[in-house]
Amino acid sequence: MAGQGRSRLIDQPSPVTLADIAKLAGVSPVTVSRAINTPSLVKPKTLEAIERVIARTGYVPNLLAGGLASRRTRLVAAIVPSVSSTIFAEAIEGLNAELVAEGYQLLLGLSGYDHQREMELTRAILARRPDGIILTGITHLKETRAMLTGAGLPIVEIWDSTPSPLDTAVGFSHYDVGALVAEYFMTKGYDRYAQIGANDPRAIQRRDGFIKRLAGVAAVELPDIEMNSPSTFSDGRKALTQLLDRGRGSLAVFGSSDVVAHGALTEAIARGCRVPEDVAIVGFGDFDFAPHTYPPLTTVRIDRRMIGTKAARSILRKISGETVEPMIEIDFEIVARQSA
Repeated sequence: MAGQGRSRLIDQPSPVTLADIAKLAGVSPVTVSRAINTPSLVKPKTLEAIERVIARTGYVPNLLAGGLASRRTRLVAAIVPSVSSTIFAEAIEGLNAELVAEGYQLLLGLSGYDHQREMELTRAILARRPDGIILTGITHLKETRAMLTGAGLPIVEIWDSTPSPLDTAVGFSHYDVGALVAEYFMTKGYDRYAQIGANDPRAIQRRDGFIKRLAGVAAVELPDIEMNSPSTFSDGRKALTQLLDRGRGSLAVFGSSDVVAHGALTEAIARGCRVPEDVAIVGFGDFDFAPHTYPPLTTVRIDRRMIGTKAARSILRKISGETVEPMIEIDFEIVARQSA
């Protein structure tokens, strides 16, 4: 049959416009725009009528086009290493809750602890013209820094502390966390000290603080296995196996996360060690499982959600033109349980 196999042009329906909504609701386009952007300024009955028409037609406002004049997209972007870990997920929840309450949406990118990936994400995100951007950590490639500086956007770096942020930082000193754990162990009096954990910049800072505080007191042992981020339960078991096979004496172990510390704790129990007399273990993060391990895990607690909340509040203030302090500190503490 003639014409078989040839494609046909199908008329596509025209998209619903703001003018269409105004006509159907019996109001002006300006009133519809106001109902979308500042609904508090529209009379309740008028707003209800406009919302009914929008719901019926499936109209989706073009916020980018509407934001060209005001230079606002009402998007805030955040780049985090992972969402599978509670430690980042709760911060994202706090961040998102604050943004949504103020009429902003969160655009999320996952870097996987990879600085090159962070740079690529930054380029892609900036092309979408967000009103602000949130980054995890204070270590970035020079190309990433150049893009961020050139964009002229409000920037908040989270999960770290620095006297010289790109713009504003919300976090704490990981080095001081390591030092605090060392001091905690020193009051207990162990024969050997060790640190096990991942190789990401923040975990390394915690390790360095731990080692430095113990300088002159004891050498800190490190297992001979490479732990990528995020470190795993299995990593913790393998690392403690190495440490126990190396020598005798009571052993104090600082894990770079609760996950790796839990693995070490499980290995200690499996090998018949008395905890915390023979082996003491402290983790980091106070994950939801930490009080329920056997024995319950001693760890460092940070208000993870508060990091996201304060980051969101800071970036919203900066978007509004307010002055924000360059460093916003988040408190941390050791939660003492039976593992140390």
